[in-house]
Amino acid sequence: MQITNHIHFRNVKGDIFGGLTAAVVALPMALAFGIASGAGASAGLWGAILVGFFAALFGGTPSLISEPTGPMTVIVTAVVAELMAKDPQNGMAMAFTVIMMAGVLQMLFGVLRLGRYITMLPYNVISGFMTGIGVILIFLQIAPFLGQETPGGGVLGVIKELPTLIANTNPYEAFLGALTLAIVIFYPSKLKTIVPPQLAALVVGTIVSLLLFRGVEIRTIATIGEITPGFPEFRLPMWTAENFRLMFVNATILAVVGSIDCLLTCLVSDSLTRMEHKSNKELVAQGVANLVTGLCGGIAGSGATTATVVNIKAGGRTALSGISRALFLLIVVLWAAPLTSVIPLAVLAGIVLKVGINIIDWAFLKRVHKISLKAAGILYSVVLLTVFVDLMVAVAVGVFIANILTIDRLERLQSQSVKAITDADDRIVLNSEEKELLDLANGRVLLFHLSGPMIFGVAKAIYREHGAIANYQVLLVDLNEVPILGVTSSLAIENAIREAIDADRDVIVVGATGKVKGRLEKLGIASLIPENYWIQDRLTALQQGLAIVRQKQGVNYDLVDKSSPSVS
Repeated sequence: MQITNHIHFRNVKGDIFGGLTAAVVALPMALAFGIASGAGASAGLWGAILVGFFAALFGGTPSLISEPTGPMTVIVTAVVAELMAKDPQNGMAMAFTVIMMAGVLQMLFGVLRLGRYITMLPYNVISGFMTGIGVILIFLQIAPFLGQETPGGGVLGVIKELPTLIANTNPYEAFLGALTLAIVIFYPSKLKTIVPPQLAALVVGTIVSLLLFRGVEIRTIATIGEITPGFPEFRLPMWTAENFRLMFVNATILAVVGSIDCLLTCLVSDSLTRMEHKSNKELVAQGVANLVTGLCGGIAGSGATTATVVNIKAGGRTALSGISRALFLLIVVLWAAPLTSVIPLAVLAGIVLKVGINIIDWAFLKRVHKISLKAAGILYSVVLLTVFVDLMVAVAVGVFIANILTIDRLERLQSQSVKAITDADDRIVLNSEEKELLDLANGRVLLFHLSGPMIFGVAKAIYREHGAIANYQVLLVDLNEVPILGVTSSLAIENAIREAIDADRDVIVVGATGKVKGRLEKLGIASLIPENYWIQDRLTALQQGLAIVRQKQGVNYDLVDKSSPSVS
């Protein structure tokens, strides 16, 4: 097995140019997300470098670019705020420990081969989840956009303090934020291939603040401040007994959200490059990347859709593009970091505000009502829970409700495949000879026909159908068309069999093979029925059932010549 990602040197020019272009896009985003998280601009830059480098080196998606993203920043922001409030002295160290723990969990997800399951969520849940994250990101940028300190308490805290924030707006910083937002929204498409809108907004906003507002006496424009060039400080894991549970929960949230965010971006990359990513390998790589960035004081990251698309369109095709991007950013941090000190916080807020707007799934929000009210209800429930309660609670509740509704639909559909009949019935396909045998039984043979996967929701139909007919002497349980037999449905079948046996009726099982028969044997159901009553062919089973009926009635019929009964 190849440990590193897919790297070759047949596309060096495309990969280097793709990496350089992605680095240009990453720089303003890394600064913005670092400031937004509360860990600082330096943490954002090192997150972009380290996550990008190690995820590219060991990942399973050749052209994927990994870096701090909106969803990850939302969680890191909450973690930093919560732990700093609990322990101002060690809160930041514990926040970076949470990032390390999340990395270990992501590695575990990959080792356990959970990659293919992580993105198997209903789309309305994913859409509501991402939309909720976008809303949170927007609310958290309102205060710095207006030149204010972000109040505590998350979205609810911002809403509560909104009148005060508006009343105390710094007009100069609000102007810079609005200018930045206008640039990234109305940026000409033909210029995007030359200079990314985020970088253009960053440069223009900074220049305007230097030229026009540096002498303003009302209030100095808040800026990033000086970033010391050099390598990051190594941070050892730190936790306390009373905070460990909180840290583990947050690490789990970070790992799950990061995995979902990354693997969805991998699908975008696959669609553009016509390649297929390796989910589990990618999760291990993302885990290594977040573990390392946490140890070095960087914020957590994931696969970034915008940067990945930019990289691919610029020519990046192998992991060399992601590695070169990280090296370009490293050069900036080591030699050009002081140049970032004059960047206004309001400009970064405008950039992140646009990211939040982009994360909201506007296209699906417009259409979800046309699908069904239930789908819309799930989506908006997930949005509200994400914004006002908790990210994991939102996903868990959304998946639970969606699964319940899906099971209900499947139960209704599969219930139509559970039929208890005593005569030739057009609802199931019987050949002419089988129909004749069932008619000759005159209601004394009950054919209990099941087809399709017997999930637990079908158990009710099994109870209902079997209990509807009572006057029979032989029960034929037809499992010929059942590929999967769930435990709950197996127990429902067992109940029908036991009721028949208790009523002194014979039971024949038809067509049970492989895993279906194995399930019945493991549950002890097979021991209830004589070995010669396990028959593979429905015609043979009907013949035997008719013979049993006639034997009980004291009539000997020649099954070959059905017109010659004789009383024994």
